[in-house]
Amino acid sequence: MASARTIAEELLKRAGIEIGGTQPGDLIIHDESVFARVFAGGTLALGESYMDGAWESTALDVTFAKMLGAHLDRELKPSVRLLVAYLKARLFNQQSKRRSFQVGEEHYDLGNDLYEAMLDSRMVYTCGYWKDAKTLDEAQVAKLDLVCRKIGLKKGDRVLDIGCGWGSFAKFAAERYGAEVVGITISKEQAILATERCKGLPIEIRVQDYRDINEQFDHIISIGMFEHVGVKNYRTYIEVAQRCLKEDGLFLLHTIGQNVSLPTGDAWISKYIFPNGMIPSAAQLTKALEGLFTIEDWHNFGSDYDKTLMAWFHNFDKAWPQFKNQYGERFYRMWSYYLRMCAGLFRARGTQLWQVVLSKDGVKGGYMSVR
Repeated sequence: MASARTIAEELLKRAGIEIGGTQPGDLIIHDESVFARVFAGGTLALGESYMDGAWESTALDVTFAKMLGAHLDRELKPSVRLLVAYLKARLFNQQSKRRSFQVGEEHYDLGNDLYEAMLDSRMVYTCGYWKDAKTLDEAQVAKLDLVCRKIGLKKGDRVLDIGCGWGSFAKFAAERYGAEVVGITISKEQAILATERCKGLPIEIRVQDYRDINEQFDHIISIGMFEHVGVKNYRTYIEVAQRCLKEDGLFLLHTIGQNVSLPTGDAWISKYIFPNGMIPSAAQLTKALEGLFTIEDWHNFGSDYDKTLMAWFHNFDKAWPQFKNQYGERFYRMWSYYLRMCAGLFRARGTQLWQVVLSKDGVKGGYMSVR
């Protein structure tokens, strides 16, 4: 019977990865038990063993781009622990109102100073638009402007920003377009800094669950928040947007998307990065939209997330010495794994980034797509 290492070597060879090699993406093994551990525990064990220092990569993002491009993730069978998590997601609402603030407390409240060092100057924590951009700052400004142009934003418009983060869109829309913005977030730390950064502008920042919103807005935007909603709540989320949007308004939904429908998120990401998170498929999203919205435009620029994530990683890595004592080495390995693994995933095109423009009853005369 072949050993776990032999099986792993054969699988990795299909992806052009060598154990002990020197090419980008090749692996260095520090603990031989890692092979059996990963085969038993799947993607959760793969990430945890990296955090434990059991293995290294010459270029982690390249490793994942190669592995996912060769679909090696399909070879990792789920353990009993992962099956239990799957069943919990099927049976229970992991993103209920009671649980919705958990991701804010565990992820977004980590420390504003960490995010200030990692992100662009506007603190945009979502995919940039790199079509004509050469820097992270340029890519994020281009993305914010793209959103404004897609919804036809004009002076005096009142906009709801669901999942407003540190107020980047709200500030941009108010300064550049003269809009009034209500931004909601489930992170207390985000709300404090967003309020400070948006001071003096017609912007209101609230710590609030999206289900509690019941007001009228000219437009609604949601940039990188839908990934926290959960499939059991997609219809409710869309119903909230539908009741809050004026009849002739537009709703722009910016979300990561995946090619298959799953009831839960990746086990490692859910445990260490985004509690209760999951990525929607096109089928899950359109089912939630049915009868409530007309799809005017569906724009995929997922490959841009690779560039964005790598820019975040380089910023984080450069700033790490000032955070080392505060967070510790295990956090560095966890955060590096998160950023570079996700970059590899988008590079392999296994995951997408969608901007969907929606109207309540169809734009009269048709909607002109903006790119």
